[in-house]
Amino acid sequence: MQKRNRWNYKLLIPLVIALGIGVYFIPPVNARLAPRVDLLYAQIKYLIDPPEDAIFQPQQQSQVDTALTEMMQTHVASRTPQATLTPTVGPTRKPTITPTPLPASAILPDITYVDQHNRWNYCGPANLTMALNFWGWEGNRDDVARVVKPGDGDPKKDFIQQGFPDKNVMPYELVDFVNEETEYRALFRLGGDMDLIKRLIAAGFPVIVEKGYYERDANGKIDWLGHYLFTTGYDDARGGFIVQDSYLKDKKGNPIGESILSEYEIYQDGWRTFNYLFIVAYPPDREPEVMNLLGAWTDTEWAAQHALDIANEEISSLSGNTLFYAWFNKGTSHVALNQYVDAAAAYDKAFQLYEVWDTTEQNRPYRMMWFQTGPYFAYYYSARYQDVINLADTTLNITISKPTLEESLLWRGRAYYMIGNTQAAITDYRAALKVHVNWTPAIQALQDLGVQP
Repeated sequence: MQKRNRWNYKLLIPLVIALGIGVYFIPPVNARLAPRVDLLYAQIKYLIDPPEDAIFQPQQQSQVDTALTEMMQTHVASRTPQATLTPTVGPTRKPTITPTPLPASAILPDITYVDQHNRWNYCGPANLTMALNFWGWEGNRDDVARVVKPGDGDPKKDFIQQGFPDKNVMPYELVDFVNEETEYRALFRLGGDMDLIKRLIAAGFPVIVEKGYYERDANGKIDWLGHYLFTTGYDDARGGFIVQDSYLKDKKGNPIGESILSEYEIYQDGWRTFNYLFIVAYPPDREPEVMNLLGAWTDTEWAAQHALDIANEEISSLSGNTLFYAWFNKGTSHVALNQYVDAAAAYDKAFQLYEVWDTTEQNRPYRMMWFQTGPYFAYYYSARYQDVINLADTTLNITISKPTLEESLLWRGRAYYMIGNTQAAITDYRAALKVHVNWTPAIQALQDLGVQP
């Protein structure tokens, strides 16, 4: 009798497994469980092949002169939303600022805190929602996300699960949402400084900055990831900015990022990793006031040149791992100025420093290309197509568990096309649309080839 029971149990095991597999693939169940399975897969993959060990080594030299670079840039710009190329959003006049002493502190009232939890990669939508709610907008984070990160568009999934593949929202996408989908206005610039942030806040305008975020991994080493941070006040006596951090939560999962202090030095260290980029949203009738506060930053070219000056200064004054960010910022500033050969040279140096990164306490910032795409512009417009492909391969195949970064797919596709591999280009463009459905750059790229998405 005991033998028969054991035999029955053996028969039950494959039946239970088969039943479990069948249940898993029921659309509503699969939609909710698949992301968690993907996260488990990522943990296993990263354990076997640590992403921080991935090294990209540039192999080529720039092959084009300035005139040809400008021609290529103009050609692609006619087929790509301008905001995806260089930060040219908003007015460019340069009013004269009347210097006004800043108060020792300024904290904006009536901030509605929004966290990014119970969603996938919602930092951008959460922060922009806080910025717009401050001015009276009645939308929420999902309203933003449906436009800026609609995900794969799979009708078998709910909206939240559709957005899982898309890991990042670029600054231009947030700004475009404000300018195209709401009655408000927004702009972004490079090369900001803390006095400018204080000046805007003291005048009643909160600011979103893009910054690096540091946390310890399972091994106790410091890990880096990109983050937006809504800045709503400052207090010199306490030595920091008052920020709304959508990411922070306690061990029980409760949000704890409302109106916390970010010390000036820590704030600047994180902000440096994104070339001091900032976003301001505001009512249209207050645009003259914003322009006056921005002063020279109203001119995107001046702002990019200022960011370049900061990068050059930091290259001469910083040391250690931080030098990588300074050289990377130098490249990003040259890209914003359409100086692609100079940008490529700066990124080459940054990647050399990345290779010799001191990993004693810090992991390499392997997510850098998840959030910033300047090297693709620089290498592509310098005719270094194989470097574009190699960098995208490293980013898509090693630094992330699955190749779900639409910008990397798009640029690799463009580079494939330029070396004559049209089919590989089409494959990458279509893959980008599986991450970000109806994404205009990928659709346009396919249409240029006479292919339907």
